[in-house]
Amino acid sequence: MLRSLTALGILTAAFTFTATATYAAGEPAMMGDTAKGKAWVDANGMTLYTFGRDTPTKSACNGKCASEWPPLAAAAGAMDAGDWTIVTRDDGSKMWAYKGHPLYTFVDDKKPGQVTGDGKDGFHLAK
Repeated sequence: MLRSLTALGILTAAFTFTATATYAAGEPAMMGDTAKGKAWVDANGMTLYTFGRDTPTKSACNGKCASEWPPLAAAAGAMDAGDWTIVTRDDGSKMWAYKGHPLYTFVDDKKPGQVTGDGKDGFHLAK
């Protein structure tokens, strides 16, 4: 019983520290290690990409494109902060952009750090 409580305490402390560190940074993504070096990754460590046809205020990846390249969703009530801005998509949903570049994951990346989408269909690593 004591061992279980100690393990639970350690896990709780680790979770609290991680959540606090992410919140304190105020960023919807973080720099992480990928197969091609440092790049932006989401909270699950999945590589983020930019799309060459986007503008700072408009995502050009909708419909089938967005099924293959899911946007980095912004939660309701999220607000612009520094280099991070919110883009309203054609369907009315919100997504994050970094320095004017909307961000996406790629469905063929199955594990954190994979970069199978780099250079594909006009998408590139977000750095």
